[in-house]
Amino acid sequence: MPLDTFYSSKQILNWRRDQLLKGGRAVDLDWLLDIGGGLGWSTVQKIKIFQNTSHKLDFSLDELALLWTKHLNDHTPLQYLLGRCPWRDFELEVNSSALIPRQETELLVDIALNKALSLGNNFSRWADLGTGSGALAVALGRSLPDSYGHAVDCSKDALELAKKNIKGLVMNAEILLHLGYWWEPLRSWWGEFDLVVANPPYISNAKLQDLDLVVRDHEPHLALSGGKDGMNSLREIVQGAMKGLRKGGWLLLEHDFDQSDSILELLRNEGLDKVNFENDLEGVRRFALARHP
Repeated sequence: MPLDTFYSSKQILNWRRDQLLKGGRAVDLDWLLDIGGGLGWSTVQKIKIFQNTSHKLDFSLDELALLWTKHLNDHTPLQYLLGRCPWRDFELEVNSSALIPRQETELLVDIALNKALSLGNNFSRWADLGTGSGALAVALGRSLPDSYGHAVDCSKDALELAKKNIKGLVMNAEILLHLGYWWEPLRSWWGEFDLVVANPPYISNAKLQDLDLVVRDHEPHLALSGGKDGMNSLREIVQGAMKGLRKGGWLLLEHDFDQSDSILELLRNEGLDKVNFENDLEGVRRFALARHP
């Protein structure tokens, strides 16, 4: 589209109406206008009221219509179609090698930063187990610039994606990337971690087939499936915590909505203390917290 081509609000609204007649959710189409079109969320909402304005889009309406049609036809996530996903105060590159970062996981960052702050000058080293796109590692690296970070993943493609995001978005923190499973690639630093976060696969085999098609058919099952009860990866991470964490170090885990009691019991049985939970945006117990005594 030529740089000097603008669309009137009425043209955009007529286009929006036509696309919704094809199907799909209005909130997803507005997201496409926001991120793909470059309008910004507030502008997308304003044009529904103030219609005597014009706006330049990053993609033409025809191009956006093609993306919307592909999303409807084969359920490809819009984030994958655009290769971008805003998250916290930055924008990540995303592709099908890693999960699309969820808004609720932003809360895990907030919890982690509070724990890092509570350790004061004693805080120096953290790890993100199962980093995927690198979302958690980027957020921690940007907020803890004087720390030493480690990002682990068992997928070479996901780790390459995380590398791109970390390189492009983290300026002042040292973050090492490791290929492998959970604690094992970090063996050289066992006993030195002040903070470890993980958003591992936690969907049970039975629930996997019931996921929305956008998730089930396109996001990597390696990053979704947690085995028969959804807790295989969670168990492995918890079982390595006493070796990996330093004394007083924190482990923070994201888990499924119905796994809280089981995870908290696992943490206590492994000998960790200060075992507790935090809720997600909907008030559901979504995060488990525990400390090396």
